[in-house]
Amino acid sequence: MGKTAWWGTPERVSARLRLEVEMMRAAFDDTFRLVVPPEGELYWIGEVEINMRGIPERMHTLKIVYAEGYPNRPAEAYVVKPRVYSEKHQFVDGQLCLFNPYDGVAYGWNPSTSTAVTVAGWAIQWLYAYYTWRATGIWPGVEERVHRTKGPGFQRRTP
Repeated sequence: MGKTAWWGTPERVSARLRLEVEMMRAAFDDTFRLVVPPEGELYWIGEVEINMRGIPERMHTLKIVYAEGYPNRPAEAYVVKPRVYSEKHQFVDGQLCLFNPYDGVAYGWNPSTSTAVTVAGWAIQWLYAYYTWRATGIWPGVEERVHRTKGPGFQRRTP
């Protein structure tokens, strides 16, 4: 018999997933919906409006994927629509670079307190930073100077 996923099974959902759903509903109401595919990881999909002047499209579809090993590995965020890309602030597969894992649990991902709400909030902030950068050439906030072939060793995948 195989290992049970962190979230349990459709018949017996874990307390952690129940908490994740409750928190996503409290923070985002019905903006995001949880998808349980027959194969692969669970994910949230939702459409958010970015309220900035001069951007080509206001509505953005975000996908928050529970990575294998969650919650010890952070959930991953992707912009599904429209296509956006920042060479310095995204991984090649499109995953948003939301924090530096070397900053530790006090600043970045904390397996005991961070949730999909954390990642969704960071992804929305990332979109505002992205459009500010596109307009000004300056990424707001701290930028990490990381060599693209080195890092914490997380494998990236296609969303």
